[in-house]
Amino acid sequence: MRKSKTFYNIFIPILILGLGLVASFGSYIYYSTTHSVADSVSESQQSLITQIRNTMEQKIQTIEYAFDTYSTTKSFSDVIGHPLTEQDFETYRELNTQLNYIATMGLEGVQYSLISLDQNWEITNGTLTRLTEEEKQMLYQEYIDASGRELFWVKMDDGIRMVQTLPVYSKNKQAIALSDISLHTLNRTLQVKPGTSVYIINKQGELLYAADGEGQALSKQHMDELTAKAADLPESGEISIGKDDEAVTALYSKSSYNNWLYVTVLDEGKVSEALTTTRIGLIVMAAFIMLLIVIMAYFLSVHLAKPIRKIQNSLAKGADPKPRDEVNWIIQSIDSIMTEKENLENLIEAEKPKLETQFVLNLLHSRLNRAEVQRSMERFGYRIDPSALFVTMLIQLDSYGDKQPSDKDVLLLTINKMMQEIVPASARMLPVVLNERTQATLLIFEQDNENEIRKQILNYGKAIIRSAREYLKCSVSIGISNPYEDIMNSKKAFEMSLEALHQRLNLGKESIIFFDDISTVIAGPTMLHYPSDLEAQLFDAIRLGDEQEVSRYLYPLLAEMMKHSKKPMDLEATLIRFVNNLIQLEQLIGAEVLLTQDNADLYHRLLDTRNPEEIERILIQEVIEPMVRMMKEKTNQQFRSIADKIATIVRTEYDQDLSLDVISERLHYSPNYLSSIFKKEYGTTFSEYVMTYRLEIAKKWLIETDMTIKDIAERLRYQNPQNFIRSFRKKEHVTPGAYRKMKVEL
Repeated sequence: MRKSKTFYNIFIPILILGLGLVASFGSYIYYSTTHSVADSVSESQQSLITQIRNTMEQKIQTIEYAFDTYSTTKSFSDVIGHPLTEQDFETYRELNTQLNYIATMGLEGVQYSLISLDQNWEITNGTLTRLTEEEKQMLYQEYIDASGRELFWVKMDDGIRMVQTLPVYSKNKQAIALSDISLHTLNRTLQVKPGTSVYIINKQGELLYAADGEGQALSKQHMDELTAKAADLPESGEISIGKDDEAVTALYSKSSYNNWLYVTVLDEGKVSEALTTTRIGLIVMAAFIMLLIVIMAYFLSVHLAKPIRKIQNSLAKGADPKPRDEVNWIIQSIDSIMTEKENLENLIEAEKPKLETQFVLNLLHSRLNRAEVQRSMERFGYRIDPSALFVTMLIQLDSYGDKQPSDKDVLLLTINKMMQEIVPASARMLPVVLNERTQATLLIFEQDNENEIRKQILNYGKAIIRSAREYLKCSVSIGISNPYEDIMNSKKAFEMSLEALHQRLNLGKESIIFFDDISTVIAGPTMLHYPSDLEAQLFDAIRLGDEQEVSRYLYPLLAEMMKHSKKPMDLEATLIRFVNNLIQLEQLIGAEVLLTQDNADLYHRLLDTRNPEEIERILIQEVIEPMVRMMKEKTNQQFRSIADKIATIVRTEYDQDLSLDVISERLHYSPNYLSSIFKKEYGTTFSEYVMTYRLEIAKKWLIETDMTIKDIAERLRYQNPQNFIRSFRKKEHVTPGAYRKMKVEL
């Protein structure tokens, strides 16, 4: 039966994947096994050659140490200087005992000899012989004069000989100690395995010992190359020596004791032989697994294709022709259904909060009719009892705490979230952010007891103020409207809450203000005129302790306050605001005028006074003038410190965008205030100081660097090179290029 495309779409990938996995896995096993076997053989031989080195070093060090120790004793000096005749039996026996002791410490089967060059005798294996003058001269020539070394090894026909000239550390050599190690003794001591190649080469490149195995052996060229590279080799390792067909892999261990090289040859034949069985097993296993994969892929594809065909039949409509590519057709059908469903759900979920927010905003601004409000209430799930009362609560930021003004949006959104957590969903509508400083919430109360409503609102207000202070480190004030029954009156309630918030200037930060409490003081929502610009300039003059500047701005400020206060109530509100601001200024600059016990009744005195001249006198003589005098005494050192801070910023950040606005945010002073201080202390304006310093830097760069005029202008924050050139020429009366040329010629 002809198979569908779905069958082949399943069968072919499974087959390719399976065969690929078998091939990859088989290759991985083969290569990992090859490396493992090679590493194992190499590690085994490396371990062997290191063991041989350690054994050999231990034995010969024991012999050397024994002779060296003996040569430093008085007994050695007495014996070497003694002629040893047949009458000196005790001396001979003591010397022979010492040689036997050395033999027990060293290698078995080693022939030890001690030769006295002073008295011309030699003891070898307990036999005492006399040296002729000719034999003595030969020993001098061969072991002392020609060598010049205290300890060295000599290759013998049947082994190696260790030669020690005694005593050690003395130029006057009196004796020679010989230790003859035979090949048989070396083979037995080193325990070289049969078929293993082992070589011992001294630092002069001479072969001291060789045990050739069945594989490749080291030639004279190999040994010479290995000796030449020995100085740069680590203590032990693997090295390839020789070229082309003569190349061999040698495993070596270098002695730090006498710089001998202990070498063996890695037998590649053993590695290949060990892998023969692995190769055959892998081929058989791979063939069998591939056959199983083909069978499994076929039946699995048939099994998986059946339900897909059934799904296609279920999705197909009527007698429409069914395409052979069932999967793509099913995917397209499902994608179409899911896309429509997902788009609908996403649209509903994404737009619902926005729509609900817009609904509340429209409600507060009275942009909806009653029918639209009713439909929206039902759409957003508000089930409100007809007897319910509404209250509009507005929250405004008093201060940002340790946050920056740019964080105000985040703060308002966080406060909005707090309202959702503090006030239960059943007791409010969705909280919204009105503008950059205000958040609004419509509260819902089922009972009509105004005292209970007020108590609950106070609880909400205290909770939000406490949360803002503890978690956001900022302060907020809350304005609350009167309760109202008709939700269509939300705009009027919003205006009540806003008017209540205006009174926070009188009541201070973190105030909870009910409109009902201030309704007897104000006659409806009122926007009072307040000369904020003049006040800011006056406060800057007070900070500077500048009496002339204070007089310049104080009288126009008071005139503006009086001029626009048409009603006594307006004047009271304006004065309260001004005094509150003065108190805040005192706290900032550390003055103590209004905050003293004598001025505790200042509010009452100002409010009770109806004479504008008396109000002016109190403010000038009792408040502002004392503050100016106090600041004048404190400012000299402070001004210099602030001006120095500004100059330091210029000198360290001259290659960045600098302005008094940026520095004022950093130092927490107004730009005008900083400008006045800087001009007073440095005798120049801030902008002139920045330009002069940058031109000084430019002069330095023109002399000491190869920077182009354009690069210097860009680094010094000029808009274009022409502006820089004009400023430079105006200051130095020459262009930058001419200045550089002039300085270079000098």
